Amino acid sequence: MHDPALSFAVGVLGILVFLAVFGPLLWRKSPLLPDLGASLQPPSRAHPMGTDDVGRDIFARFNEGAQISLAVGAIVVLAGAVVGGAIGLIAGVTGSWPDTVLMRILDAILAFPPLILAMAVTVGLGAGAVTASVGIIITTIPYYARLLRSDVLKLRSQLFVEAAAAIGASPRRILLRHIAPHTMPTLLIQSAAVFGYAILTLAALGFVGLGVQVPTPEWGTMITDGLNYALTGQWWISLFPGIGVLAAVVAASIIADRARDILDPRGQYTFV
Repeated sequence: MHDPALSFAVGVLGILVFLAVFGPLLWRKSPLLPDLGASLQPPSRAHPMGTDDVGRDIFARFNEGAQISLAVGAIVVLAGAVVGGAIGLIAGVTGSWPDTVLMRILDAILAFPPLILAMAVTVGLGAGAVTASVGIIITTIPYYARLLRSDVLKLRSQLFVEAAAAIGASPRRILLRHIAPHTMPTLLIQSAAVFGYAILTLAALGFVGLGVQVPTPEWGTMITDGLNYALTGQWWISLFPGIGVLAAVVAASIIADRARDILDPRGQYTFV
């Protein structure tokens, strides 16, 4: 059945991916080299998104920023799913003291607000794209782990798992053949939600100066740069990167919501 909201979200995300991959190839203007003679120009045919305070083309910087934001989002999703998923599977299958120890460590991480924890990690390791990614990944691991642990605990009591154990299947075979595949819907839904969260958190870190460092273009830092001129009429500097963040986060949220409707119709889980 056709879902207009899902089609819209996929289309928006597809446009952002296209701009990230092909934008720098099709739009040859440099996102880094200043041109003081063209500073603070409004959107025009020569500069579709205008220029910033030192004359850099904002459309070129927007495309580069899309590369960074989408790449960080994908890395966070992959790393969080692998590490958090492995922890959840191990905790759910082994039980006993390994489960208790792992869950208490995750509880300690969850005790901190995610953005504050990501900021603390970034400050401790030094501001930059890599350290910001590490900080965001750490904040996502507990959500993956707890959701998959919950799935595993439910699956362990299912008849097909008990039957596999009764006929002598090894714990490793039970985990990989009978339990792990049934956790994929939860993993996919959570990944869609985490993708939008990662982009928003990276922009927030860049906004406060702890993410990608200037002059490298990133949507959060571009918004910060534009705020200095928003009240004097140069609205385009921060507007377009803000639209990029909003579009990516809303599209990811819609996809996660629709994926939950399809894969978890009873709405058993709550995702970040």
